[in-house]
Amino acid sequence: MKVTFLGTGTSQGVPVVACPCDVCHSNEKKDKRLRSSVLVEQGDTVFTIDAGPDFRYQMLRERVTSLDAILITHAHKDHIGGLDDVRSFNYLQRRPMDVYVSEFHQKEIKREFSYAFHENPYPGVPSFNLIDIYEDPFILKGIKIKPFQVLHLKMEVTAFRIGDFAYITDTNYIPGSVMPELLDCKVIVLNALRKEPHISHYNLEQAVHVLEFLRPEKAYITHISHLMGFHEKVSKELPDFISLAYDGLQIEI
Repeated sequence: MKVTFLGTGTSQGVPVVACPCDVCHSNEKKDKRLRSSVLVEQGDTVFTIDAGPDFRYQMLRERVTSLDAILITHAHKDHIGGLDDVRSFNYLQRRPMDVYVSEFHQKEIKREFSYAFHENPYPGVPSFNLIDIYEDPFILKGIKIKPFQVLHLKMEVTAFRIGDFAYITDTNYIPGSVMPELLDCKVIVLNALRKEPHISHYNLEQAVHVLEFLRPEKAYITHISHLMGFHEKVSKELPDFISLAYDGLQIEI
């Protein structure tokens, strides 16, 4: 299985021209972070986890010409804002896009993209096949995927385990009942927004603490704001088995 980090950043601290922050104006490519998402490829199966506002560019950059499904962690804008652009895949593949998402977050998708769910939709609008998930494993073209719920303050966010790979974003609390699901994972991706504490995201110290407890063979930090600092500098502060992810990073599992 190949995993490509389409983006490792967040709308909380997206670089803008007016920002005086040195990280925003860094010439280092690893400091340029689009909204967080990954592309998963196994055999002829291709899907993403999340589709934020940068989805279209990310698909073009990685030359993705076929997409089987999108798995949604939660319905905040930086994770679903690009769903409108599935219309290109609708046209090429002649079918609605399968979107695996919990019932709670389906409501927000239907509100945000209401025009796609009209009884007689306008020609050319995106077409979705929303598939309800929660905590039971499901099969996507022969691939077993185990969802589980973590907390983003009080909101439930869906994390995913796919074989020996786990992807967990936008959380500041992993329930004790979920920890056993992760103990034998070889690769874990976990969010850390910045070094300072945050009300609904792990900061770097908290994420490292969780990963040191789970102790996978390799771990990657994602959903990084510019407030985290420079990629190169922060990377030197991490334990050997933990790395900051960066946009375009590819790993084999």
